[in-house]
Amino acid sequence: MTSEKFKGVRLNIEPGVLRVASSNAEQEEAVDELDIDYGGDTIEIGFNVTYLIDALQNMSQDMVRIELSDGNSSALVTNPDDNAFKYVVMPMRI
Repeated sequence: MTSEKFKGVRLNIEPGVLRVASSNAEQEEAVDELDIDYGGDTIEIGFNVTYLIDALQNMSQDMVRIELSDGNSSALVTNPDDNAFKYVVMPMRI
């Protein structure tokens, strides 16, 4: 759904659910929900989807850990099975 010019996705993280949303210049929007293991406060944060895909493509398992402190700080993507894998993604305003 993103375009070459704007590659932003919005993540809404709530207890038990991750909502990934994207829109483009033609006012089209896509939203997908995933069940997650999370019990903290609601966080809304935006990322360049290219950087998230890059991190996920370098992992071979289905489970990943994303550590966030708030909606303005970087995210640490790690592999629960490999403590050596660490990938930092900076947020963007959407």
